[in-house]
Amino acid sequence: MDPERLSDIQIADVVIATAGREKGKLFYVLDVDEQYLILGNGKDRTLEQPKRKKRRHVDKVLRSETRVAEKLRSGDKVLNSELRRDLAYLSREMQVTT
Repeated sequence: MDPERLSDIQIADVVIATAGREKGKLFYVLDVDEQYLILGNGKDRTLEQPKRKKRRHVDKVLRSETRVAEKLRSGDKVLNSELRRDLAYLSREMQVTT
């Protein structure tokens, strides 16, 4: 994994976990810092209890342009149900295209 790609991850991007017990699951990036990402999926990792994961343990899937992503970027309130719905839709889309 090249370091430039790891630093390219921003708030509201969709990532897939590549290590740990969440391996293979999709998450929205809720917050970023130098070494860690704060991730949420609205189900087992809610907005109230997000997952803190090292950048090297995720791969960026896409730069989401959904309404939820816009809300995350602007700092508006997002519901766990919105995260779940968006990620379920993206997961279905990815399975169709792969």
